[in-house]
This record gives sequence, structure tokens and C-alpha cells, in this order.
Amino acid sequence: MIHTSDEMGKITAACEAMKQHIKEKPVLMIVLGSGLGQLADTVSDAISVPYSEISGFPDVTVPGHVGRLVFGRWEQLPVVVMQGRFHYYEGHQMADVVRPIRVMRRLGVERLLLTNAAGGLDEDMKPGQLMLISDHLGFNCEPPLRGENLDTFGPRFADQSQVYDRDWRNQAKQCAEKNGIPVREGIYCYSKGPQFETPAEIRALRVLGANAVGMSTVPEAIVASHAGMKVMGISCITNMAAGILDQPLSHDEVMEVGAQAADRTIALLSSIVNALH
Repeated sequence: MIHTSDEMGKITAACEAMKQHIKEKPVLMIVLGSGLGQLADTVSDAISVPYSEISGFPDVTVPGHVGRLVFGRWEQLPVVVMQGRFHYYEGHQMADVVRPIRVMRRLGVERLLLTNAAGGLDEDMKPGQLMLISDHLGFNCEPPLRGENLDTFGPRFADQSQVYDRDWRNQAKQCAEKNGIPVREGIYCYSKGPQFETPAEIRALRVLGANAVGMSTVPEAIVASHAGMKVMGISCITNMAAGILDQPLSHDEVMEVGAQAADRTIALLSSIVNALH
């Protein structure tokens, strides 16, 4: 059982560790998924802080996740970029996975933009396509709000009617259209991993209405929503899910396609950030 005083102590310690690195308070946090780490190079006046120097932040073990926070400006907006996230499948406790979100909220960050690499479930999807998350299926997610409620952040029973902010998503669609970047909306399903899903599991998820599946994002989105942050999620479809195509899945493919889609993703994120001014 996670005790409120213990977790708040870890959050406070991480906040204090980061205050010495912050020149100006970020208003937006961006979390970069597999294959998208190079997007952090877009940050100007950057100050990088390895997770190893932040109390309460575990190590990252997944290829493509550098493991550092980057503070600076993206399109002149003060941001913090999480270059590599923590996953439940790495063996971390769920409190560790979502702690960075709570730390940034405690520091005053108001918006969270989550990116991820995901497997596509629709036959008309193509690797490299971008999907704005409209909702999620989190049945398999270890509840990140389990245990004593952190009343500082939000209520015991958190409303999940609109985890992903509709107005912000509509603004993102306008940004994509303006820049000629094709995007679609869809429902993202969380899978614990680290194994990829089976063809039978994918067939079941399609019946439930999922459009993409991945091993992150949902815990962070739940905690951010609980804390009153505006949340946006963007999936880069890096592969077709098991059984859609007659070929095996690999993390190397995820990394490769994510890198290939980086320019398109950067262009969309930059337009979205610029629209926040």
C-alpha cells in the first residue's frame, strides 16, 4: 500500500531537485514515446537533467528512451520534455511510473501532451500515421489512483468522461489541416506488456472498438486528468498489430518507423505548441 505521506515526500523531494534547474516555470509537459526521442532537439535554451539526478525517478531500461528531462522553450513556449518515460512492464511500481506527472503538476504545469508508439488495429492504417487519442480502454491498467488518495491533486473518485481535452484536440486537428499533415482520431487501448499482443487479443480489442494499442500513456493520462491538467494524446502508428499482417512484430520496427515519422510529428507538435500562445 502506498501511503500518502511517503508519496508526497517523494514528490516534494523531486520538486526541490528540479527547482534549481528551472529558469522559468513550464506551462506544458511533453512526454516522448519510443522512436520519438529526437523531438527533444527542438527545444531551445535547453537544460537537460538526467533522471539519475532527480530523487524518486527510476532508471529507464527501454531502447529509445534516453532518460532525462529537458527544460527550455518550444516555439517560445516554456516547456519540459520527458525524453523517455517509465513503463509498468519494466518492473516499476505504478506510483513511480506516474510520479513525473504529479511532480510537474506540483510545479505548476497546466497541460500534458503525451506521445507514444502504437500498433494499428484498423486495416486501413499505415505505419507512420498519426492518431489523436479521443478516449482509451484501460481495463488492463494497474490503477494509478489506487491506495490513499492524494487530496492535494484531486478527488477520491475521478471523473473520466473527457480525459483527453476535446477543445485542445479540435485545435490540433486544425493545426494538422493547416500544415497538410494527415491525422485521424481513435481509441487507444493500454496493454501491460512487454510482450506484444496475440492475434486473438487484437481481434477482441477490435470488437471493443479500439483503434490502436500500446504499453504506456493511459496511467499518465489518468493521473493528469485527476490533477486537473488538460491532456492530449498522439499515437504514432509504428506497426500493424498482431494478425493484421502476416509478419512478426519487433521493437526495432517500432524505433525505425518512429524515427521516419519524426519530421511529421515535430511539425504537428510545433504547430500545436505555437497555437497555445
